[in-house]
Amino acid sequence: MTQRSIALTSLQGLYRNQDAVGRLQQQLTAGRTISRPSDSPTGTNQSMIIRADASGAAQYARNIADGSAFLETTDSTLQSMLQQTRQARSLVVQAASTGGMSTSSAGAIRTELEGLRTSLLGLANAVVQGRPVFGGPTGGTVAYADDGTFVGRTDGVLTRRVSDREDIRIDVTGPEAFGTGPTGLFAVLERAAAAAGAQDATALQTALDDLDGVMERMLTATADIGTRAARMDRAAEANTDLQLSLKQQLAGVEDVDLPKTIMELNLQQVGYQVALQATAQVIQPSLAEFLR
Repeated sequence: MTQRSIALTSLQGLYRNQDAVGRLQQQLTAGRTISRPSDSPTGTNQSMIIRADASGAAQYARNIADGSAFLETTDSTLQSMLQQTRQARSLVVQAASTGGMSTSSAGAIRTELEGLRTSLLGLANAVVQGRPVFGGPTGGTVAYADDGTFVGRTDGVLTRRVSDREDIRIDVTGPEAFGTGPTGLFAVLERAAAAAGAQDATALQTALDDLDGVMERMLTATADIGTRAARMDRAAEANTDLQLSLKQQLAGVEDVDLPKTIMELNLQQVGYQVALQATAQVIQPSLAEFLR
């Protein structure tokens, strides 16, 4: 082996040591073990898979937040409507059970019932992000027309994907919650108001029975919404755990093990200094080589 070959081999070893020191210093500066795919092809592939999963989990989290907001609005609206419907029922009972009620008193009850019907109709047209809560998959802005007619759609449901395997329905349509036709909430209240004004006891009793049926339907819808909201809460907890797990996995692949890396850097620096000294001794030119 010639002196030149020895020198080249020694310098190559020095360059490798220098590259290792530079790589470790870069890792410590960036806080990551992978700065480019060539640093670790396997680690890069794992990182890409984990990041894709994390992106999906983040989208599910947004879906859950959106669905939870829709369900919360639906629940609070139904609770308010139930309270007002109970008030309307009390007025109907009062109108049906008061003997010899004066015309003015009957008229006052009728006016109150009409006012409650208008208020309930407004609540039934509650909107979340431009979408009617009780309108189903409608493209319109309201679920009910001014006359109490349902103008939404019942040929589909609104759902949100909350995980790889689970979709949760977030809506309840007006007909499901309030009924339809002559026994629907708004038709019953309209009949009850007219019967109260006319002091028609028979019509008031019929309206009272129908109103009880509507309230039972509303309570069922409220319970259903509550069940779905609970499922959404559980999905939110699972999603939070998943995102935390993926973050830890990504850190395990990409993040620097600080104590280990510092130790490796110190060893590489010591090795580089030793190699540098040894190389300097090995490739010292002799007098003959110098004269050549």
